[in-house]
Amino acid sequence: MGTRAKVLRVFKTLHRTRTTVFKDDDRALTAARLKINEEFQKNKNETSEENIQKMIEMGTKVEAVLRETVLQVEHVGEDKLLLRPRESLLLENVPYCDQPRKKS
Repeated sequence: MGTRAKVLRVFKTLHRTRTTVFKDDDRALTAARLKINEEFQKNKNETSEENIQKMIEMGTKVEAVLRETVLQVEHVGEDKLLLRPRESLLLENVPYCDQPRKKS
């Protein structure tokens, strides 16, 4: 895959992740869109293959951080917050067990 295609793939992936992570939060969606576009625009004239590969790697890591660690929290009262986790962040609650389970 060519370098241009890799850059476009990272760009599109960041925007898709932005829409799922900040769903229903127009202010955060706009801020993230502007920041993604600004960073790609700032580096669009980069010609060094090594630097481009580093930036692609950085963009991929940023996308993973957004996808895996960002939670939506909403103020619903003066002292209350509403947590809205995405389905992908929810883990099955399995209790710890010292003994291995017997296969049935």
